[in-house]
Amino acid sequence: MVTKALKRKEVELGFVQIPAKNRAEIIGELTAPFETKLNNLPAKVDKYGRLWSDYLKQRFPIGTQVMISKNNGGLQIEAIEQKQEIAVLEKVSPSIELPENGMSQEVLEKRSIECIAEAANIIPPEETTRIGNVKPYFHANSTWIFHDNVIKTDAIENNSIDLIVTSPPYNVDIKYNSHDDKISYEDYLDFSKQWMSRCFEWLKKDGRFCLNIPLDKNKNGQQSVGADLTTIAKKIGFKYHSTIVWNEGNISRRTAWGSWMRASAPFVIAPVELIVILYKETWKKTSGSKVSDISRDDFMNWTNGLWTFQGESKKRTGHPAPFPIELPHRCIKLFSFVNDLVLDPFLGSGTTLVASVLDNRRGIGIDVDLEYCELAKKRLIKETHILDSTLYSGRIEKS
Repeated sequence: MVTKALKRKEVELGFVQIPAKNRAEIIGELTAPFETKLNNLPAKVDKYGRLWSDYLKQRFPIGTQVMISKNNGGLQIEAIEQKQEIAVLEKVSPSIELPENGMSQEVLEKRSIECIAEAANIIPPEETTRIGNVKPYFHANSTWIFHDNVIKTDAIENNSIDLIVTSPPYNVDIKYNSHDDKISYEDYLDFSKQWMSRCFEWLKKDGRFCLNIPLDKNKNGQQSVGADLTTIAKKIGFKYHSTIVWNEGNISRRTAWGSWMRASAPFVIAPVELIVILYKETWKKTSGSKVSDISRDDFMNWTNGLWTFQGESKKRTGHPAPFPIELPHRCIKLFSFVNDLVLDPFLGSGTTLVASVLDNRRGIGIDVDLEYCELAKKRLIKETHILDSTLYSGRIEKS
């Protein structure tokens, strides 16, 4: 049995997001996606743990506490009496030590639930998305795709972006359609300086920058990529906050060993990547809705700077260097407010935009390759149902 508060998007589109920590309890050993029954009516669970059914559309008010459970025919959802739920949460067990502010853990959890319910409903009516004079390749609700060059584009207004989440080219000879990923290291660093300088201009004063880059590389010569790009970012003006180490667990795919079992010239390769956390002027975020929708468990787990999850399949996404949706999802939830504007200047297959839509943020993606823009557009339509959504899209202000 699992309880949660329904968000606006869930109510309007007809799904319930099964919390990640509870999916094993609800789904069992089944592998998503799969067909099932919900309250004896046809339903399906997709790969993101969303339970879809026409039964759910507009059935419950936004913010309703529901209970999800298994039954013999599939799954069951029913509303919980609000007064009873609050009464249970407000009980203070004598065995629980109260924090200094005098609140019990149950009351703190209740406030967390209320905050998440509030996050689904609060969309600042005065919010304006400022874009430049470039016609978007695709625009639906509060999401834009621009087919443009990140260094030359006029699509984005300065001081308008809340959060940047991106993984730039690594210069390891990946076969992109429209980018040469095998240039000299000096040219690569100069390219990095140019595009990161644009990102610095676009960020708000309290904007954050999550930069997914390799720790190092040994193809075409050993280079300290993570340290070099971090140094360039700081010279541009970014301030350093911390670094998250992403453990992909791909050590089994190693092919380069150097001098095998000999001390003459062995290669040392760490099966990790970095997510460098930078910001523009002030780390404390004061702009935006000020509504966070991250759960207590996720906050505790994700503020640990070692993240372990699998990488993404090139075959599944159709892009030669994708990152998994878990990466932008965590960055978005941890470092931005509901309805913030998220940018990925190297859009690729569109993973960051998919995450921003699913996480109730506005999003902008830029890619120089037309085929990747189309790929991202199709993913957005298929995986987020963005064309079916009636969510607030924000006003658009042309400069």
